Amino acid sequence: MTILRRFVFALLAILLCSLVVPVRAQAGIQIISDAASLTFPESISFKAEFQAGANITAVVLEYGVDQLTCGIVQAKAFPQITPASDVHVEWTWEMRQSGSLPPGASLWWRWLVQDANGAQFTSPKQTILWLDDIHPWIVISGGNIILHYYNGSDSFGQQLHEAAAGALVRLSQDVGLRPEKPVDVYIYANTSDLRDAILYEPAWIGGQAFPGNNIVIIGVSINDLDWGKSTEAHELTHVLVGHLTFTCLGFIPTWLNEGLAMYGEGGPQSIELAQFDQAKAADQLLALRSLTGGFSEESDRANLSYTESFSVVNFLIQTYGRDKMTTLLLDLRNGATADEAIRSAYGFDTDGLEDAWRASIGAAPRVGSSDLTPVPTASQVPTYVPVGSAPVAPVISTPRPTQAQAPATQAPIAQGPGPAVTPLPLAERLGISRNVILGVEFGLVGCILMVLVIAVTVLVTARRHSRRQK
Repeated sequence: MTILRRFVFALLAILLCSLVVPVRAQAGIQIISDAASLTFPESISFKAEFQAGANITAVVLEYGVDQLTCGIVQAKAFPQITPASDVHVEWTWEMRQSGSLPPGASLWWRWLVQDANGAQFTSPKQTILWLDDIHPWIVISGGNIILHYYNGSDSFGQQLHEAAAGALVRLSQDVGLRPEKPVDVYIYANTSDLRDAILYEPAWIGGQAFPGNNIVIIGVSINDLDWGKSTEAHELTHVLVGHLTFTCLGFIPTWLNEGLAMYGEGGPQSIELAQFDQAKAADQLLALRSLTGGFSEESDRANLSYTESFSVVNFLIQTYGRDKMTTLLLDLRNGATADEAIRSAYGFDTDGLEDAWRASIGAAPRVGSSDLTPVPTASQVPTYVPVGSAPVAPVISTPRPTQAQAPATQAPIAQGPGPAVTPLPLAERLGISRNVILGVEFGLVGCILMVLVIAVTVLVTARRHSRRQK
């Protein structure tokens, strides 16, 4: 029984080794604190403290925004540190350098840390909502709309929520546009409050759509409820079109994007329709190809561009139905040019569409080939500007009080200043550091030696016991 007990002891020693080695391997860099604080809408500061058995030599901050992108988009900042076993680190993201984010955007961050022994550590990913804490936000949810507002009565907020949810139903029935997930709508008390929440926007801005972030922001006073309802529908259409047609292969003609948004809000106002009728009577309608890129910044021409775009989109939907419009949008998403997509859905190109549309409204025939080559509006991230450059405003097509943002590719956020750090190996991404590997190796060697010692002891004792029995 004595020999058996010693063998059992040896087996227990092996088991203990298997338990002890991982504990030794995980010892190393530890995160003591990790937090972010907002100075809205100016900046966000990231702060953390790390401790290690050896001097910490490098800390890298990875951060980004949850939104539609053409690939993995993340930024890196390299805060300066003094090597030590206990390190406090801080880095601030200045929005006036990079460009602001839409209120309600979700930011994420994590830290990559390395010490003098080569041990590496990745902190858990954390998120924070980019939104002011000045206003007492009230939230109404339902119908794929999450409405946030802080000014006005309960009835004011409820009516805006019902109008937004109703707009989604109408867009689904008439155009085939459906939300992939609930859309966040932030209602500011007026356009002044709205402008205070974003940077580098024109003074006349009244509402914006951020399809990549699934967010709409509008400044609606309690006296402008009807305008707010129609603006909600306009901007929500931009979000849904942006989702359905999100692509890194091409772009959506502006006349189609804005025409659908005008259709979503119920069409132009009477004064805009009167201007359109005057232009038609005077044979001054704009060539459809000229509306493929950005609209004019001249007020009358811009309003005509919007109304004409609505008229063309309304003609397509009323004449050919919802399904063909969906086909057109999907072909554009898949990389087809405007002419290719229109021909695939309707059997004619842009010029043929203009001819058919002009005939339907009783306008004069198109003159010449209208073979214009407009410069497409560049795909830009809402309110992002390069570091070290003058502020770049969002794509602005007209002085109308609402404006949509392009839902296309996000440019990577500029890297922060600081020394370069050797990229971390794949093992670290899996949570395995060099110290872990070394700890496992030395632990196994120690276990083997312990087992050998025990085995030799058991054998010697057994032989002595055998001799005594003889």
